[in-house]
Amino acid sequence: MENHYPALVVGGGQAGLSMSYCLKEKGIAHLVFEKERIGHSWRSKRWDSFCLVTPNWQCTLPGFSYPGSDPNGFMPRNEIVNYIEAYAASFEPPVKEGVEVLRVRRNRLGIFEVTTSIGDFTADQVVIATGGYHLPKIPKIAERLPEDVVQLHSSEYRNPQSLLDKAVLVVGTGQSGCQIAEDLHLAGKQVYLCVGGAPRSPRRYRGKDVVDWLDQMGYYDLPIDEHPQRENIRHRTNHYVTGRGGGREIDLRQFALEGMQLHGRLKNIQDNRLEFHGDLTQNLDQADAVAESIKKTIDAFIEKNQIEAPSDPPFRPVWKPQEERLTLDYRAANIGTVIWSIGYETNFRWVEIPVFDGKGYPGHDRGITPVKGLYFLGLPWLYTWGSGRFSGVARDARYLADRGAARQRVKAAPRTHTLDEVALLNEVVIGS
Repeated sequence: MENHYPALVVGGGQAGLSMSYCLKEKGIAHLVFEKERIGHSWRSKRWDSFCLVTPNWQCTLPGFSYPGSDPNGFMPRNEIVNYIEAYAASFEPPVKEGVEVLRVRRNRLGIFEVTTSIGDFTADQVVIATGGYHLPKIPKIAERLPEDVVQLHSSEYRNPQSLLDKAVLVVGTGQSGCQIAEDLHLAGKQVYLCVGGAPRSPRRYRGKDVVDWLDQMGYYDLPIDEHPQRENIRHRTNHYVTGRGGGREIDLRQFALEGMQLHGRLKNIQDNRLEFHGDLTQNLDQADAVAESIKKTIDAFIEKNQIEAPSDPPFRPVWKPQEERLTLDYRAANIGTVIWSIGYETNFRWVEIPVFDGKGYPGHDRGITPVKGLYFLGLPWLYTWGSGRFSGVARDARYLADRGAARQRVKAAPRTHTLDEVALLNEVVIGS
């Protein structure tokens, strides 16, 4: 069949490129379709001062570990893009950039039909490697703000200088929200921050980066089916911390001491008034409790293994809300920009194969779906914590490549078709 391949990969980010490397290693012919350019999300959906929150040594794509001279540092955005481009150059994957996949379906012979912006393709196997962050979340309540208040999703924010010379409201305190709030705060902007329930992480503890401790403790090898929260962990907000300035904690309480205005979660917008839930104290305390629980887990590991490690002073909050402000006149506060940092939604509507649950998440076991030959790669907690990151995608890609290679060998084994199968094959080929 014309334009038929043993495997097709959708997505040319670190997951798709990792899959391509492993397929090439197995000698499986394939193509990779990338809607934009490789590394597009890192290049175009991150702000100027963005950097990794995990150390560079965790960048271990298949056949291409971090090549730089600062393994304990945190690559800024441009270096991340360079790393991905260098990876692609190292093995020359068959990537078709600027090609959008419009539809994936499976015909009656079990062959996958892939409709793209450059034509139709078929494959024995398809790997969906587009990650899980597709559609920026902007709540309906945003419609209540007037047109002269600029609204951005966190993926659209670039730098403080690009914003109006007014105060900024940041909604959401996951990694992006907290880091953007810090970026604006350090630039001298007046920031109003809606603090949600995201947990925070220590940066360093007892002489090491916390990531080093967790790696030594085997946390990054923990499969999801052994995690205490099981599949619920897939939907939890990431801990906030930063790699900026060599890596440090993000302490919202310290920002408050320095003039950042903290509020609870945004509840309503009415006329010129912002209304907040009265959960600021609760959310700050809960984030601190998570950070302290991580420290206690490390303490237990150190004690159990009799490791020599320095002691850290106990945590003491530097600021506490005296009285929570439940309303704010955004005109009087001179707020000119609102940055929505409340995440993304998945969008797999173009995959017309019944493997999804009621929320649009694919059913799978380590990326292998119930439909033979259809795989997913690069989703958060696909198998381990690192599945959607530079640190763990190699393990997942190799696992899928092994299964794909085995299936390809079985499929290549000769067998005699029945007359009904021959007639059906002719119908599909002639009608395609």
